[in-house]
Amino acid sequence: MPTTAVNGFEMYFEDRGAGEPLILLHGGMGIGDDWRHVFPRDPDGYRIIVPDLRGHGRSTSPDEAFTIRRCAGDVLSLMDNLDIRRAKAIGLSLGAKTLLHVSTMQPDRVDAMVLVSATPRFPQPLRDAAARFTRASFECLTVAERDALRARHVYGDGQILRLYDMMRSFATSEDDMAFTPAALGAITARTLIVHGENDPYYPTEMAMELARSIRGASLWIVPGGPHGPIFGTMAEPFASRALAFLGASAAVES
Repeated sequence: MPTTAVNGFEMYFEDRGAGEPLILLHGGMGIGDDWRHVFPRDPDGYRIIVPDLRGHGRSTSPDEAFTIRRCAGDVLSLMDNLDIRRAKAIGLSLGAKTLLHVSTMQPDRVDAMVLVSATPRFPQPLRDAAARFTRASFECLTVAERDALRARHVYGDGQILRLYDMMRSFATSEDDMAFTPAALGAITARTLIVHGENDPYYPTEMAMELARSIRGASLWIVPGGPHGPIFGTMAEPFASRALAFLGASAAVES
């Protein structure tokens, strides 16, 4: 099982193919394998790097509180460990927010990125949903629901409960996601922002704010789309558009 030591824990990752590095970052409570529902086969011409973020899936949990900023530091450390100086990336929800931190902390490390269901800060609808991730709510899950979580997060209920703590912490977090237009203006990566028109957590205005603040960003509001509008019937249109966007970067540079 490929893992690497980063920032006090063992990060599981998959490293497949050859070509320009493309990092895929999953959403909160997700795992790297979720990208198989979007890309049934790895995109041609890329070295695909797919980690399980800290505390998720087959990665262990460090002895410190979860923050998205720390998650970004993990991704940068993974890149260092794999001798990747610069990469393209796609992030979903938590993964997209992680990329906002990566691309503002070390702008030269990200060449181009696709941000799905990102936000500059946590609005009240997200805080209300996050507050419901209590220990009691875990106990109320059906046996089948708990077994499904255990199959994805392999270190047992303790790991899952820490993920519930992570989600619940977003209800009161103030400084982890607090991107101003000036901070976002430091991003140099070519950026495509993808957002569901009917996202119940992040109103479309959040996506438009990102697009206004990141220089040259493109914005795709998916009609009728939910939070994370990249699965099911939306997977193929997303994959096609995202890869075309990332490939256009290479075409411009060549």
